[in-house]
Amino acid sequence: MSPRIPKQIPAADPLSSSVADKPVPDARSAAGKRRVQMADIARMAGVSLSTVSRSLSGSSLIPENTRQRITELARSLNYQVNIGAANLRKRDIQTVGVVILGDSMQTISDPFILNILGAAADALDERGMSLLLTRLNPQRQDQMAAMFDSGQVAGLIVIGQLTWHDYLNELARRGVPMAVWGACLPDAYYPVVGGDNATGGYLATRHLLQQGARRIGFFGDISHPEAALRHQGYARALLEAGLEPDPRLHQSFLFGDRRIRQVIDMWLDQGLDFDAIFASADIAAISLIGALNERGIEVPRQVRVVGYDDIALAAYLHPSLTSIRQPTGVAGRALVELLFEAIAGLPRRSVMLPAELVVRDSSAA
Repeated sequence: MSPRIPKQIPAADPLSSSVADKPVPDARSAAGKRRVQMADIARMAGVSLSTVSRSLSGSSLIPENTRQRITELARSLNYQVNIGAANLRKRDIQTVGVVILGDSMQTISDPFILNILGAAADALDERGMSLLLTRLNPQRQDQMAAMFDSGQVAGLIVIGQLTWHDYLNELARRGVPMAVWGACLPDAYYPVVGGDNATGGYLATRHLLQQGARRIGFFGDISHPEAALRHQGYARALLEAGLEPDPRLHQSFLFGDRRIRQVIDMWLDQGLDFDAIFASADIAAISLIGALNERGIEVPRQVRVVGYDDIALAAYLHPSLTSIRQPTGVAGRALVELLFEAIAGLPRRSVMLPAELVVRDSSAA
């Protein structure tokens, strides 16, 4: 049985609500507010969705005058036929592109990414689809659009936002069907599956405060949306406890950066005063514990550590790692579901997954 997908968070702009919920006053106002859906054309023309679909594909089953009227209406709205949806209906394309976003330091073998990939691959297989996997850095971003435009794939599952938010919005406005793992941003024009990052950051930091910590470091690059929201939760918990976040205790690092140990050593060499660390990824937290142990600093007796993601390895470390769990199995399946909704031209929606604190030895009192 497939896991049940938690609460759905509608997108912030008019595209997030169903077109059936409100009338479309005229073609110009509809086109000006959001990307026109086939359902809009059907309602304006007073015909069924199938009639619109057949008319736009030039089917002889539809009378010529009706085809012409619908085609002219679609043209006046700047409506573009979703090639991915059309090909998928014809079964011409049975492949979905899965794109891992990152810089040259990030690897597909990251445990968190692998967990999402596995769940998405299972969900695609159940639909009779295969996946085409690639990793792109900013210098190769145009290849994402090329995968769809060339007819290689019916749509894209994108894992990670990093600093690509504007480009992802651009692709979505062009009509490229996609679903993205990342932060649920209010101005996103694309469907997102993501964790409740702000709550996760808050829960992690509040837990450390409850354990007696007062000088809590934060590891994460807040130029990236997910880490920025986790930092917001971190700062909120500190402020509620009457503490100001100390910028000296904030160390930036990239998700998946293989130089993380070098970054940690440079930070520790500064001789800062801290009694706990919240790392915005388990991989960083694991490296932190190793570096602290090598310096004779005991975890958790001298420094408590909390990570994020709750990868499988977290439970088997010594000490075992306290972490914020993200349900990757549900995430992978939700990404596939939202992608197929986008391919079908359904109204866009996003899914926010709950954050859960899993307490283990690394933060014990």
